[in-house]
Amino acid sequence: MQNLLLFIDKVSSWVGQAFSWLIVALTLLISWEVFSRYVLNQPNPWSFDLMIMMYGTAFMMAGAYTLAKNGHVRGDVLYGFFPPRLQAGLDLVLYFVFFIPGVIALVWAGYTYAAESLAINEHSTLTANGPPLYPFKMVIPISGALLLLQGVVEIVRCIVCLREGEWPARVKDVEEVDVDKLKAMVHVQDSDIAEVDQLVVKQSGSPR
Repeated sequence: MQNLLLFIDKVSSWVGQAFSWLIVALTLLISWEVFSRYVLNQPNPWSFDLMIMMYGTAFMMAGAYTLAKNGHVRGDVLYGFFPPRLQAGLDLVLYFVFFIPGVIALVWAGYTYAAESLAINEHSTLTANGPPLYPFKMVIPISGALLLLQGVVEIVRCIVCLREGEWPARVKDVEEVDVDKLKAMVHVQDSDIAEVDQLVVKQSGSPR
C-alpha cells in the first residue's frame, strides 16, 4: 500500500515539476514581448492571451503536486498542536465534506466547459487573431482528475494514521531553508556569528 501511495506521489510530483518549466517559458515570452514592443516597435497582440494561458496551466497543474507535498495553505493555529490521530480525523472529515465534492464538480464542469470550447473551435476574443482556447480549457478537467487522484491518496493516509497513530512517509522534495538545521549541519553556533559581526564592525571602523 505504501509503495502505491508513494508511486502516485511521484506521478503528481513529476507532473508538477514538468509543468513548472512553463514559468521559464513565460519569463522568456514576457522578455521577448517587452523587447519586441519597445525596441522593435512590433507588439504581438496574441502574446497577452498566451501569457495568461501559460500561467493558468502552470498554476492548475501544480495542484496535485502541492497536495502531495502537503503544501496547501491551512489555518493551523491549533491544528499543528493536535496529535496525529486527531489531525487525521479532521482531515478525513474535511476531505469527504468539501474536497471530494468540490473536485468532482471541478472535473465535471471543466470537462463540459472544454468539450463545448472544442466543439465550436473557440478562440480568444481579447485580441485580433487570438489563440485557440480549447487546449487551455482541457487543462481544467485534467488537473482536476490528478488532484482527485492525489486526494484519494491523502484519504488513505488519513486512514493509515488513524490506525497506526502516525503519518505515513512522503516522497522527499525541496524544502525551505531551516536556519537552525543549517547551523547544525555546518557546526556554527550563534556565538561564532556574533564574533564575526564584532570583527566586521571593528574593521569597518578602523582607519585606512
